[in-house]
Amino acid sequence: MDRYMIESPHTAEDCHLVLKEVYAMGYLHHFEWGCPDGDHSGWAIVEAENEIHARMMVPSVIRNAARVVRVWKFDTDETEQLHLVQS
Repeated sequence: MDRYMIESPHTAEDCHLVLKEVYAMGYLHHFEWGCPDGDHSGWAIVEAENEIHARMMVPSVIRNAARVVRVWKFDTDETEQLHLVQS
C-alpha cells in the first residue's frame, strides 16, 4: 500500500459537520486539526491502495476541496539518484 497525505480545508461553519462525519467514518484518530487555532483544516497521513481510496477518507461535503498527495521517504541512495536524474 502507498502512503498519502490528506489536507482537508473546511469553513468554520462546516467544522462541526466535518468532525462529526470524520468520527462517523471511523477516521477521527487519523487526523490532526488546526480548528482550535482558527485554521479550519485537518491533516492526516494514511495508507491506502490509491489516491481514490485515500480521498474516500474525507467527508463528502469537503471531498472535492481536499488535497491528497502520495508521499514516501527517501533513503540516502535514492536521494542521490533523484538528484542525478533531475540534473
